Amino acid sequence: MSQMPYSAAPAHVGVRQGFPALRVFGIVLVWFACTAWLRPLSLPDEGRYVGVAWEMLRSGNWVVPTLDGMPFLHKPPLFYWITAFALHLFGPHEWAARCASMGAAALTVAVVYSSVREWFDERAARTVAVVLATQPLFFGGAQFANLDMLVAACITISILLGARAALRYERGENCRNELIGLYVAMGCGLLSKGLIGIVIPVAVLTAWLGAVGHWRSLRILCWAPGAAIFGVMVLPWLVAVQSVHGEFLHYFFVVQHFQRFAGTGFNGVQPLWFYGPVLLVLTLPWSAWLFMRWRADGHARAKRPSIVSLMWLWLLGVVVFFSVPQSKLIGYVLPALAPLAVLVGTAIAPAAARAGKVLRLWRVSLALAALLCVGAAAAFALLDPKSSRGLAQQLAALRAQGEGVAFLDHYSYDLPFYLGDNPPIMVVSNWDPVDVRSHDNWRKELADAGSFAPELASQRLVDDAQFTASLCAGRIRWVVGKPDQIPTHAFLRAAPVVAAQGAFVLWHADIADPHFRAALACAAPR
Repeated sequence: MSQMPYSAAPAHVGVRQGFPALRVFGIVLVWFACTAWLRPLSLPDEGRYVGVAWEMLRSGNWVVPTLDGMPFLHKPPLFYWITAFALHLFGPHEWAARCASMGAAALTVAVVYSSVREWFDERAARTVAVVLATQPLFFGGAQFANLDMLVAACITISILLGARAALRYERGENCRNELIGLYVAMGCGLLSKGLIGIVIPVAVLTAWLGAVGHWRSLRILCWAPGAAIFGVMVLPWLVAVQSVHGEFLHYFFVVQHFQRFAGTGFNGVQPLWFYGPVLLVLTLPWSAWLFMRWRADGHARAKRPSIVSLMWLWLLGVVVFFSVPQSKLIGYVLPALAPLAVLVGTAIAPAAARAGKVLRLWRVSLALAALLCVGAAAAFALLDPKSSRGLAQQLAALRAQGEGVAFLDHYSYDLPFYLGDNPPIMVVSNWDPVDVRSHDNWRKELADAGSFAPELASQRLVDDAQFTASLCAGRIRWVVGKPDQIPTHAFLRAAPVVAAQGAFVLWHADIADPHFRAALACAAPR
């Protein structure tokens, strides 16, 4: 069998590399956690996903994620499971709500370190780990409670373990552990955000093995026990939800995957070139080293050409893949950050070892990167974030257990989390199906959730007449909205404003107050 252009690492590296990687995981986790508590949950994304996890914890339903009590089947459940467990373990704190992202990011750095240590040496591994952990975009993703970092970690680990398995196979070594890890990571990838957890690793590994002329290594990656592991991981949840909601599989795979990828009616529409500037700017100062790489030192590509080709294919493949859809969000490109770090770090390490100008630039870049990471986190905390934490805390101090809350033409996803409760929330808006489906926003998310539970949706997603009836019946005692909505709901003039945050105010709609009852024109109580 022909050999890839790769020389085996010393035997002791493979035997003992687990413990150094564990230390890297712990150190990096502390680095990510140091500012994770600074700011409240950001709306809409953090509030939405943490809110779903909070409902899962409060309801005890660990199979079907819910939003305002209605099935929220946009995404699979792994993030919700991890976050709900962290909230159960540590309590309802922002840093606990970000544990899934912080842990996934730290695990990514540890596996990248372990892989580079096997392929290159300890110095290169440490340098790459530092570069990855101090990229501002990666640091920010590690402290943002949504699904992007979790699936990026799964994709990154899948590609690295798949590459390690292929290289070990070429050398005639046992690669069972790498194959098990590969299929576990892909199973977690699907349970994190769906099919991209499989599609991207398979595409990158296939393209790489084809590019270096080793198609035969694909045989070892197509491993039957691994497919069984994958099936055991993902099928129970898919089958369980489908058995309860018969339209789930079509909605999850066709609507939320294929139609969303090819569609034009979703949020975040950006031009084709969007991710180029995003990567270059949000990974500074390390992205600048990409332009210096070939001139600074050709050591890495001379020593491990197959690894360098993998990293370039991986980096460009992720950027191209996510550039195709019109809907583009910054977090989508997180899987491209690990190969960028490897390309930069493996060029810096040997050059910096010789001291001189490169070493000085490395130290300046590291200081600047750390400053950018911590400074950005502090700046976002000091700015007025999109959050309902202040309003929710005031409501929690006034509201009795079980009293209903209504939102006027908006939905604050994070309110139940900050209330420390899971109250019945009524959302007053125009729920005409044609109007709702024409916009990719919170109304569509709630309407989609309501389509899986129509009876509950009829109680939660209401029009003005139903809202007024609920106020008269005393089912709603607290109303959150904007002052400019008073002309539409004139009776709110008779309700006292008890709290305010940003553009929103909180009214106490007490039906026992005769002035409010008169303004509401309710029938006199019998």
